[in-house]
Amino acid sequence: MSVSEDVSIAQGVKDAQLPQVHEPRNPGMALDMDWVRSARANRSAIERRAASLPGRRTVKKDYQAAWLARAISCIDLTTLAGDDTPGRVARLCAKAKQPVRADLLEALGLPNLTVGAVCVYHDMIAPAVAALDGSGIPVAAVSTGFPAGLSPFHLRVAEIEESVKAGAAEIDIVISRRLVLRGDWQDLYDEMCAFRAACGEAHVKAILATGELGTLANVARASLVCMMAGADFIKTSTGKESVNATLPVSLVMMRAIREYHDRTGIRVGYKPAGGISKAKDSLVYLSMVKEELGDRWLRPDLFRFGASSLLGDIERQLEHHVTGAYSAGWRHALA
Repeated sequence: MSVSEDVSIAQGVKDAQLPQVHEPRNPGMALDMDWVRSARANRSAIERRAASLPGRRTVKKDYQAAWLARAISCIDLTTLAGDDTPGRVARLCAKAKQPVRADLLEALGLPNLTVGAVCVYHDMIAPAVAALDGSGIPVAAVSTGFPAGLSPFHLRVAEIEESVKAGAAEIDIVISRRLVLRGDWQDLYDEMCAFRAACGEAHVKAILATGELGTLANVARASLVCMMAGADFIKTSTGKESVNATLPVSLVMMRAIREYHDRTGIRVGYKPAGGISKAKDSLVYLSMVKEELGDRWLRPDLFRFGASSLLGDIERQLEHHVTGAYSAGWRHALA
């Protein structure tokens, strides 16, 4: 990656606060079964390409710090635990507003850096909205019977509507995996259309649960169908599957997004989620986004990490960049 390319990222970090440049929402289109059926995935070529990225794409020193700051601005800081409390969510929101120690942000010249969003269950929307009031950071809510998506359809739609009423600006829905496994593309399209309609003005992220879809070709087809039905983002995983975000799956989904943009002119966002916990991993994903989709996708309105522990490791790396010393991981608690 050239220095000139890195400089563009470094200069762009300072305007990485929300609200950002926003694209027109994806209006969707009629289901094009010829396009869906034509989607293919060459697993061996995809895996070779994905395996080449960690070793060939590195940035150092100030440029690495700039890329890590950009990664922070694209994090959906998440808590999805059964023992979540309003107090825990309030602490997480405080971390979202100041994701890195104030003295480190001042040293980096980024005193106003924030994460992209805070993601919670429905019951925690109200405390999150209250804690983030005035910050410009949106609240995202997981919905539609997350993580399995097996509750009755009318309840899944109602859950979306209730979360929007409660103040969620983004809704992370889960698709019915069985529809993909059976090749019921029309049913998947209709389901996604209903979810999109229930979201109203709230942006919708379609979680594919790629670890449960069987093949990369299914991932490509499900990505296309969800985008045709109006998804604003496509997302890899709930974080609850045995296999979550991977580089090969990300490559397939990014190329589906690129093809959709080439045909329709609409930019759809991408969100890898689950298993991304190290700062070096975030750099690999960002480099893949840059190379496959372009610089415009390196903004929080088109790219997010679904993560929580990732932020702690990035903060640790930024402290080393500023001070020259590594601190213990426990010094960078999230909530």
